[in-house]
Amino acid sequence: MVDVGGGSGVWAVPFASAGCLVTVVEPNPNALATLHRRAAETGVSGRITVVADDSDSLGANVPAGSADLVLAHGLLEVVDDPAAVVEALAAAVVPGGAVSVLAANRHAAVLQRALAGRIAEASRLLTGADGVLPEEVETLRRRFDTEALRGLLTSAGLEVTVIQGDGVVADSVAPAVDDPDSSWETELSEFEAAAGATPPLRDIASRLHAVARRPA
Repeated sequence: MVDVGGGSGVWAVPFASAGCLVTVVEPNPNALATLHRRAAETGVSGRITVVADDSDSLGANVPAGSADLVLAHGLLEVVDDPAAVVEALAAAVVPGGAVSVLAANRHAAVLQRALAGRIAEASRLLTGADGVLPEEVETLRRRFDTEALRGLLTSAGLEVTVIQGDGVVADSVAPAVDDPDSSWETELSEFEAAAGATPPLRDIASRLHAVARRPA
């Protein structure tokens, strides 16, 4: 598998621990240092290949049709050209293989601002072309809604098999301080799994997770 913008190995190390051969494409040296340390501590350094370059170099470093799975988690909202990146992701995966994308959700940001009473900001996020405010541009260039993400993937020739929400309420709730029930985290996880697959709750999650396949 290939993890594009794989950062410090949050996904790469667990996949390698499960027996996968992983290529991580990541330009940040600090993130790569953490990745190397995690891989060494887990004993999977031999299963991880690092490409110290940005996502624009994917075609030059990963042969076309060579990966069963390509991850792009937290990537499309920060790259210069998301359409070009998705085309590269689609080219890297084998026919029948999967592309997994996790991206910031515009509607979650709109709702968060509105509930905080910041109505003018919420309106700008809702109607703006990229779903970001000017002060966010240095760290986040765009957010997606469900249909925009679906359209981006299908335009690259991928077949979207699922879009689900990630973080419907998990990022904003905590157990009651007087509730010692240890089942709370399990209940939250079960709720998130159900809510993330249920529109409209899916569509207000903090992030949208899409899985798409390259036609066989």
